[in-house]
Amino acid sequence: MNPFSSGTRLRDMIRAIRACKTAAEERAVVRKECAAIRASINENDQEYRHRNLAKLMFIHMLGYPTHFGQMECLKLIASAGFPEKRIGYLGLMLLLDERQEVLMLVTNSLKQDLNHTNQYIVGLALCALGNICSAEMARDLAPEVERLLQFRDPNIRKKAALCSIRIIKKVPDLAENFINPAAALLKEKHHGVLITGVQLCTDLCKVSSEALEHFRKKCTEVLVKTLKDVANSPYAPEYDVGGITDPFLHIRLLRFLRVLGQGDADASDSMNDILAQVATKTESNKNAGNAILYECVETIMSIEDNGGLRVLAINILGRFLANRDNNIRYVALNMLMKAISVDAQAVQRHRATILECVKDSDASIRKRALELVYLLINESNVKPLTKELIDYLEVSDQEFKGDLTAKICSIVEKFSPEKIWYIDQMLKVLSEAGNFVKDEVCHALIVVISNAPDLHGYTVRALYKAFQASSEQESLVRVAVWCIGEYGDMLVKNVGMLDVEDPITVTESDAVDVAEITIKRHTSDLTTKAMALIALLKLSSRFPSCSERIRDIIVQQKGSLVLELQQRSLEFNSILEKHRNIRSALVERMPVLDEATFSGRRAGSVPTTLSPSTMASVKVPNGVVKSAAAPLVDLLDLTSDDAPAPSSSSGDFLNDILGVDLSPASAHSGASQAAKNGTDVLMDILSLGTPPAQSSSSTPDIFSLSQNQKSPVASLDGLSTSSPVSARAASSQAASSIIDLLDGLGPSPPAPENNGPAYPSVVAFESSSLRVMFDFLKSPGNPQITVIKATFTNLSSNVYADFVFQAAVPKFLQLHLDPASGNTLPANSSGTVTQTLRVTNSQHGKLIRSMVKMFWRKAKSTTSHVNCEDDRFFWKD
Repeated sequence: MNPFSSGTRLRDMIRAIRACKTAAEERAVVRKECAAIRASINENDQEYRHRNLAKLMFIHMLGYPTHFGQMECLKLIASAGFPEKRIGYLGLMLLLDERQEVLMLVTNSLKQDLNHTNQYIVGLALCALGNICSAEMARDLAPEVERLLQFRDPNIRKKAALCSIRIIKKVPDLAENFINPAAALLKEKHHGVLITGVQLCTDLCKVSSEALEHFRKKCTEVLVKTLKDVANSPYAPEYDVGGITDPFLHIRLLRFLRVLGQGDADASDSMNDILAQVATKTESNKNAGNAILYECVETIMSIEDNGGLRVLAINILGRFLANRDNNIRYVALNMLMKAISVDAQAVQRHRATILECVKDSDASIRKRALELVYLLINESNVKPLTKELIDYLEVSDQEFKGDLTAKICSIVEKFSPEKIWYIDQMLKVLSEAGNFVKDEVCHALIVVISNAPDLHGYTVRALYKAFQASSEQESLVRVAVWCIGEYGDMLVKNVGMLDVEDPITVTESDAVDVAEITIKRHTSDLTTKAMALIALLKLSSRFPSCSERIRDIIVQQKGSLVLELQQRSLEFNSILEKHRNIRSALVERMPVLDEATFSGRRAGSVPTTLSPSTMASVKVPNGVVKSAAAPLVDLLDLTSDDAPAPSSSSGDFLNDILGVDLSPASAHSGASQAAKNGTDVLMDILSLGTPPAQSSSSTPDIFSLSQNQKSPVASLDGLSTSSPVSARAASSQAASSIIDLLDGLGPSPPAPENNGPAYPSVVAFESSSLRVMFDFLKSPGNPQITVIKATFTNLSSNVYADFVFQAAVPKFLQLHLDPASGNTLPANSSGTVTQTLRVTNSQHGKLIRSMVKMFWRKAKSTTSHVNCEDDRFFWKD
């Protein structure tokens, strides 16, 4: 016989495939066998049809295509004999699925077999229908399956129940037809039929509220009695698993009771006794018993309130936590996380056991236990639990330190009873795992420190000692450098000593050493070194005796390969050499940071400001104040004389522009702080050298650097703004007329005679396409009013149409814009447009700052594209 003919037995083909040494040999064998099967199909060989289909199923399981043999399944199903039907249905379930259109041809054969006199053929049809039934087949064959739920043979009833589950999932509208037959199955004595009947009822409740109400009223008592009989039944060998009678039926009944009792007090009351009996009498030394106990606990937690039962259930979970099996402990932790919302006090009793799970060797258990501990913490237990977590932080694995550190920081920030405790715990975390602490956590710590003036001395001394012990922790170094820069004099003089601390001796040179070590440490990143340079600049004013040494350290960075450090070195050196008269005011301490606003921005509760692209898409005529219903809370809200000041909750646009909180509350406190320290708003901006705050944060990002690698503190000869457009203007020929702002804070220029301009003409803005000149005039007898004449010149070769000029000023100023002389700028400087601005300064003598923005389009452009350029402008009033 040909070894690859259709008459080859299945075992011979399997033996030939297993004998192959390579994949190529296997493919060759399968290819020859498939060719023989195709030839047999073409010859309509009925003698070996069942053998060919068996071979196709094996080939299909190897992953080779067998679609050419699908019709053979239907031919075998239509055969009269049971062996042929068995192979045909098996091939049907394996080779086809419900998406195949061929199934339409088998519906009639299934209907005939469901009505067959041979119960084994009926069983084959039910099995196939339960596996590949589609929605169309379900609607056609549902009456036959419903009738078979009352068949005399228990195996047929069991298969019919399983087939019914698939039918109601495919067509939920048919659920009402199965409610009464399914309820009758709950009285069965045969466990196989009873399990499938309970599962059918459970699925009916999920797809039909009518079925749920029916089972609650008619079947709850029956289920309770059945569960009691099963729990108290004597030993039965056919159902015994580990000494427990049919744990599978136990679990199905408990799940069904959970569905019935959820949201129904009467049903819950009727099952309380049996749940308590199962929870107390089930043995927990076997895995089957633990499975029953787990389902019992989940049922108790899901049904309506019963305090005693819930305490019993949580105690069972506490015993699970002491089990040596990791899987049991893991599911117990998961269940306890759900139980916290139901009875947190009962879960608190197992706090010690849960805390031990945080130290488990299994990573999954550690993470789940840490999440549970986080949920357990409240104001009353935060101190002992935090101490335990920090103690474990010292010995925890490196891969776990990140999660543990994040949770501890969140706990301390959320539940801190007092600021000194908050600072102490954060210093411990920074000392042990500072490299895992995120920047926003350090920002929050600095905000808290700045809002605790009575703890400034204590904090800077604690940070100094922590730096000496753990200088390799990057976040600790950053916070320490920031605090020493701000409060270095308090460190040296031991100011604000508390009873809990011992005095330490720190010289001015020691404080400078911290910043120098940070700069020279090769592991320090750019942000840390930049902060250290700022700290040195501040210490140069606080420690005059070390100013030369500080200058030498700063000058050493002139040759740095990092542009940011090189530029800061040059600018700080310029401040130390050229501007000594204003250095002390320039490096005053930071004003108190707004803790509430910072927390709100971190939580995302404060709305963000508008983007420049949104601003550019709105066109407003010159000199026209937009209405209150306009979509922008933008610059023009500040240009009207009679416009009310926007509330602090509206997202102050100047806060986004200049990084200064000008809300009414902070403006009052900021003004008093400025009066106290002898500084103005510019000192606030420059005290740390930070760039203006972005729209996502209300306080300066203390650890971030400017995006264009330009230091926001000072240029070589004066203050450089953070706008790249200003840098271009400074390089132009007309930039020579711009005043040196730092020098401008020194002695005032002589007053002009008569009523001439208070300042010479200034190039407020200049780019390759546009120049803006400002001429200043003072109103006679009223020094608070400044009249500014703005002259706009088009430097490009294109005519600019629809030109709009906007400006914004802080809230202590009033700005009025007169209509412009025109809205078209001729090309090539052939003409100008002028516009008059009147500024009323309620704080005469302060530095004035404004933001200007221009919109225009090319006159010949066929598109709606709008150009926009903006800049910030400062002058001394």
